[in-house]
Amino acid sequence: MFTPKYPPQDTAPAPAPTAPTVYSPVPYVPAHTPVPPAPSGNRPAVQLTAGSTLALVAGGSAVVLVVGAVLVSMLLAVAITAASVAVCAVVVRSILKENKA
Repeated sequence: MFTPKYPPQDTAPAPAPTAPTVYSPVPYVPAHTPVPPAPSGNRPAVQLTAGSTLALVAGGSAVVLVVGAVLVSMLLAVAITAASVAVCAVVVRSILKENKA
């Protein structure tokens, strides 16, 4: 049950050796197709009014404030964790030192 089962030996004939082929590079000649002209400006240009500029600045400021608050809170969490691990290390060290004496 646990003995491996090997596939039968390959009975295909060995490939005949062939002579190496000689590489002869052919230079690339690109086809001369004309490039179509760029489309003309049929779309209207974006008009920024005072209200839309104010909304854009307010939105950008809100995004910056939210991302900053998230990053600061993550940094604070890491700092609190490091401080608690340091306090635990000091307590464990003092406990082990008292038991040796």
